[in-house]
Amino acid sequence: MGIRIIVAEDHRITREGLVSMLKEEPDIEVVGEAKNGREAVRLARELTPDLVIMDVTMPDLNGIDATRMIRDENKKTRVVALSMYSDKQFVQGMMQAGATGYLLKDCAFEELIKAIRAALSGQTYLSPDIAGIVVQDYLNKLAAENQSAASILTKREREVLQLIAEGNKTKVIASRLNVSVKTVETHRRQIMEKLRIYSIAGLTKFAIREGLTSLYT
Repeated sequence: MGIRIIVAEDHRITREGLVSMLKEEPDIEVVGEAKNGREAVRLARELTPDLVIMDVTMPDLNGIDATRMIRDENKKTRVVALSMYSDKQFVQGMMQAGATGYLLKDCAFEELIKAIRAALSGQTYLSPDIAGIVVQDYLNKLAAENQSAASILTKREREVLQLIAEGNKTKVIASRLNVSVKTVETHRRQIMEKLRIYSIAGLTKFAIREGLTSLYT
């Protein structure tokens, strides 16, 4: 049984050219053509294709929302975006909507075929230029998520946190740092607010986890 595909593209000449090339592939069957996102959703519902080649910017209903609707209704139907736009918002939008591939329209036809087969095997395929955008965005998010919360504390606040975690009383900390008790209390309050941890036990666990102190101090 061949690969059943719907092509969603609002520019007729582009859509017809794409359909014509796809029909040359012996194991691919183009079962439907859509000129906008809403039509793509309807055809996907009626024809249950294996894959939809989706333009991102289309009238009536854009490719991002169309992809989300198609994927919500049938997880088995894969979507590969084919767009002239490499902008971050389009790439992110399509991938978050459930697309398993994103290619630029200036790609070689062989690359599109490769993306189709990758998508149907459960893999994600991205054009090289697009991959760079996605990877960088992922790294940025990862860095933000994994950033040590201790880094939001000042040097003095980290000192106070360590001394608190090591079981020192407020007066001892004040003496050790040569500051007033009131100053230590202010630092402690600011630490709790920044970390959103409001108990000494919680601060101690945090300090150990962040490597500011250890159980053996």
